[in-house]
Amino acid sequence: MKRILVTGALGQIGSELITKLRKEYGADNVIASDIRTADKEVVDEGPFELLNVTDAQQMYDTAKKYNVDTIMHMAALLSAKAEASPQLAWNLNMGGLVNALEVAREHGAQFFTPSSIGSFGPDTPKKLTPQDTLQRPTTMYGVNKVAGELLCDYYFTRFGIDTRGVRFPGLVSNVTPPGGGTTDYAVEIYYEAIKNKTYTSFIDKGTYMDMMYMPDALQAIVDLMEAEPARLKHRNAFNVTAMSFEPEQVAAEIRKHIPEFVMNYAVDPTRQAIANSWPDSIDPSAAIEEWGFSAAYDLSSMTKDMLEKLKAKLQTKILI
Repeated sequence: MKRILVTGALGQIGSELITKLRKEYGADNVIASDIRTADKEVVDEGPFELLNVTDAQQMYDTAKKYNVDTIMHMAALLSAKAEASPQLAWNLNMGGLVNALEVAREHGAQFFTPSSIGSFGPDTPKKLTPQDTLQRPTTMYGVNKVAGELLCDYYFTRFGIDTRGVRFPGLVSNVTPPGGGTTDYAVEIYYEAIKNKTYTSFIDKGTYMDMMYMPDALQAIVDLMEAEPARLKHRNAFNVTAMSFEPEQVAAEIRKHIPEFVMNYAVDPTRQAIANSWPDSIDPSAAIEEWGFSAAYDLSSMTKDMLEKLKAKLQTKILI
């Protein structure tokens, strides 16, 4: 990777990915793009372009302007928002992906886009979900992700485009606020624990979902993109995960640092239904074998780091 274009650079993953890539490859070699310019740090620290991914010509012109050899397509509408606006989700998630793949084909660029555990459905094996298994999601977001996985495979086999991707679990970040995902409770709970010492979860107790701390997610992207192509049997949609937990387990870890923390529940039927259709845990063995995937954080170490980082961020005095 020498000249990297990142779409959706101000989103949940993109905003932190930009920072990591600029440290790894140099600020001038990482072009951030988004439909808005809200994040001053991302916009000011290196090349930035206003870009609507549904505009194919604009995306092509941007890639040509910077002579990019890598495209990381992160622009998407996440699960809960996609379910509220399914037609918008299809147009943005699929239209943007097709445009990005076409630009990669025209420029001969390496290509990355993330899939999700949302690509699985209620009939998928719930525990240690295999890399290759039944995928019949019941959400528009899930349909988009399955279609995207197949489309990336097609562009590799049909046009020889070096497409790569992972199936991300829920991502927990101390930098980027929640962005409309089903797993957002696992981010919100830390903010509320520090600010109010209480949290009301919209996901019910006993609901297990795979999760990953953002530093591990970002490293996984870089490691996969740098992996030797000959090692990749799957190329796209690798299962990756770091931990699987349910809400009360997060609360219990938080209480080790904030003993008075209280957890309540007010279940959101829409997001609970989405969560119920996803696996309890997934099997990342293909990613481990084919490109050496590993995760540094578990629930305990993630919780400690989240509370420390958010304490400083929110400038709240609390004993951790």
